[in-house]
Amino acid sequence: MELIAANEKQTTIDNIGMEFLAFRLGEEEYGVQILKVQELRNYENVTTIANAPNFIKGVINLRGRIVPIIDMRIKFNLGNPTYDQFTVVIILNVANHIIGMVVDSVSDVITLTPGDIKPAPEMGAAFDTQYLIGLGTIDQRMLMLIDIERLMSSNDISLIAQVAA
Repeated sequence: MELIAANEKQTTIDNIGMEFLAFRLGEEEYGVQILKVQELRNYENVTTIANAPNFIKGVINLRGRIVPIIDMRIKFNLGNPTYDQFTVVIILNVANHIIGMVVDSVSDVITLTPGDIKPAPEMGAAFDTQYLIGLGTIDQRMLMLIDIERLMSSNDISLIAQVAA
């Protein structure tokens, strides 16, 4: 069983799965564990929530369930988002909460072997890499593999739960 370092925490490949949904934010490509993904949807207007953090765009009604929508461009401070025909909402199950994650586009599902995943480089205080599982490399592509549960810290999850309530 191979281990990958993610700052001081260790994550086993067996626990994270080997398939990742690849998506884009700006010029960069990211991956999220396919086992966390429930469905993909076109971006649609959301109902905004007063006093919600700016990265929470609002909520949608998904088959009778209120789902908070998070814009990852805002969450990652990647500039102002633009919404077009390629914008996708990835519906995820994170810590037993259903959330939607807005991304610029989704490309495909990537299968990575343990040798394809390298530890995230240490960037010091300038850039927090604790939410990265590692960097996935296959052919000429490099994906930043996100540990979505770690990214949505307990504070974020409690905010999301309040919005969806």
